[in-house]
Amino acid sequence: MESGLVVRSGVVIPEVELGWRFSRSSGPGGQSVNTTDSRVELSFDVAGTTAFNEVLRERALERLSSRLVDGVLTVTASEQRSQWRNREAARTRLASILRDAIAAPPRKRRPTRPSKNAVRRRLDEKKRRGETKRLRGRPTD
Repeated sequence: MESGLVVRSGVVIPEVELGWRFSRSSGPGGQSVNTTDSRVELSFDVAGTTAFNEVLRERALERLSSRLVDGVLTVTASEQRSQWRNREAARTRLASILRDAIAAPPRKRRPTRPSKNAVRRRLDEKKRRGETKRLRGRPTD
């Protein structure tokens, strides 16, 4: 494993800030299913981390508020039979969640107006459709 979890360029979580727990996983595994701890829980204290500056920390706390328990984000992985693969899956999942959480907010939409030609084309098309529908009616003889 690396010395830290790379979230994005310039943001690396030190390995000491990641908490690992292992337990027995349900699902496939054959004879070894009851003897190996292949389920992985990866915990990260978002509120107390030194990897984020104040702006990123506040942004992550706000966006992840529904997933945090006392400021700690926990990710589980038990899809694979191997603990090593589940560890890699948990690291990838945590990095993805944090990357989305600390991303800059989208730019504000700049209001625009349709051009005069676009308005004219729209009104011409409305008149054409209205005329088509009017001609579908019963003759007035």
